[in-house]
Amino acid sequence: MAVTVRYTLNNSNELRIDYSAVTDKDTVLNLTSTARFNLAGAGHGTVLDQLAMINADKFTPAVGFVPTGELQDVKGTPFDFTEPMAIGARIHAEQLKNTGGYDLNWVLNNPGNLGALAVRVFDPKSGRAVEMYTTEPGVVIYTGNFLDGSVKGKDGLTYACWGAFTLEAGHYPDSPNHANFPSTELKPGEKYSQTTIYKFLPL
Repeated sequence: MAVTVRYTLNNSNELRIDYSAVTDKDTVLNLTSTARFNLAGAGHGTVLDQLAMINADKFTPAVGFVPTGELQDVKGTPFDFTEPMAIGARIHAEQLKNTGGYDLNWVLNNPGNLGALAVRVFDPKSGRAVEMYTTEPGVVIYTGNFLDGSVKGKDGLTYACWGAFTLEAGHYPDSPNHANFPSTELKPGEKYSQTTIYKFLPL
């Protein structure tokens, strides 16, 4: 398999990631970026007060990090971010105890539509925001549940538990084992193509 990833930064504060791949044998492929964000600044506390909106009415519930194959409504669960909500507002919910926070795939409402807003996170203190647009059907959001302050980064600052979040655009995890999930199979003669845009907004 041959894979190409191109990063483009433009004057509109957009970081665009274009992925492409071809293969000579049947394979499964699900590429993503696991960049971690803290809109307050790297090493500047947690992201729990930052407000997230996820344009997704369903998520893929999981047992031991592995999806069950269901598509469950977010309504009435700690996974409902259809309206802006602080990331930490429900992070202590019973459904999140096994993962220590968010680490799950949401089913986006506009799969394949790069012009549709998928996720928006806003930090009221700094005034910074990031929006994600993607051609992919899902997004995994992880809230740095296993950070423990032992990792040093820029300027020697450490990353506390819940000190960052990811916006991992891609197909649903464990797709090859669930026929009802969009396929991640790539065959010879086909071309894998994916685009994700992170747009940063100083408000």
